[in-house]
Amino acid sequence: MLKANDQVKLDKAHQRYLELEKLLSDEKIVSDQSQYGKLAKEFADLKGLVELYQHYQKVSSQVSELQQILKGKVEADLKELAQSELADLQPRLAEYTKVLADHLDISKNEPDKDIIIEIRAGTGGLEASLFAGDLYRMYTKYADTKGWRLELMSYSQTEAGGIKEVVFSLNGKGCSKRLKWESGIHRVQRVPTTEASGRIHTSAVTVAVLFEPEEIELAIQPKDLKIDVYRSSGPGGQSVNTTDSAVRITHLPSGIVVVCQDERSQLKNRAKAMRILRARLLDKKQQEAFAKEAALRRAQVGSGDRSEKIRTYNFPDRRVTDHRIGFTSHRLEDILDGNLDELTDALMAAEKELKEKADVRR
Repeated sequence: MLKANDQVKLDKAHQRYLELEKLLSDEKIVSDQSQYGKLAKEFADLKGLVELYQHYQKVSSQVSELQQILKGKVEADLKELAQSELADLQPRLAEYTKVLADHLDISKNEPDKDIIIEIRAGTGGLEASLFAGDLYRMYTKYADTKGWRLELMSYSQTEAGGIKEVVFSLNGKGCSKRLKWESGIHRVQRVPTTEASGRIHTSAVTVAVLFEPEEIELAIQPKDLKIDVYRSSGPGGQSVNTTDSAVRITHLPSGIVVVCQDERSQLKNRAKAMRILRARLLDKKQQEAFAKEAALRRAQVGSGDRSEKIRTYNFPDRRVTDHRIGFTSHRLEDILDGNLDELTDALMAAEKELKEKADVRR
């Protein structure tokens, strides 16, 4: 049988499904394409779960009836028939229970989403920019081992070969589930190649993981955008293109600015800039909601604050420590070479444990 918490969640989902069924037949909703699209998507997402729950309820009711029959005084042939039917129904009930429980388990059934990762060099000058390059290489190699599709969206390099900022998108099975907790400050402790005395320096790189919104999740009004085009330039001010292909988009209400200049086509740069802008706007909206919901914070790994120091990469000790969950590995080279499963598995396990505790509190 289902746990009490799971039963409550499924009852709420069923109730919401019935509400949506009525709303989608309302003429006012149908005439509003934006609202209708959002509700239709929610309805479609719930349909499979609700139908499975209805099958579970039907079988569960039949099992209960048969068990009541067997508790009473019945004739031998009726008892034998009830036992036979019960033997057929109980495995089905167990299977429905498992499938529903797995569906509600966020670690097993979290939907895959396309993500955008932004890496920026922070404090530490040259060393920070070099480590930003190390992290970009780490995520690139991890994506390659997982078969995820990576698309470079924006790349700003220093004259010394480090990275000021790099923005790239990822899509593929499990990428959002495994990398969503990478947001925050990543610290590196090592001896820079330029340090003659052998002193260990601490530098920092900021990583932000943004979810790409679907069209119906976020509407941007053209009047809210200021779009500038200009000629791209590379390190040292060298001209990369001879046409005005670089694009800068400013979202006036929020003040968010996105620049894309890596493509030779203005159209392609504009499309990439809009994707980044949409992801940043959705992230801003989610961060604001996150800050207001104390109950949600109990189910999170870490504070969710972009300024939180989440991880330290210590080269002298060959150690990687994730401070949010107390995880430490002495496989620093392997991790930076893209072997992140041990780390992401630990983060997913911590998330599941916190989620279960938060559910119990409710």
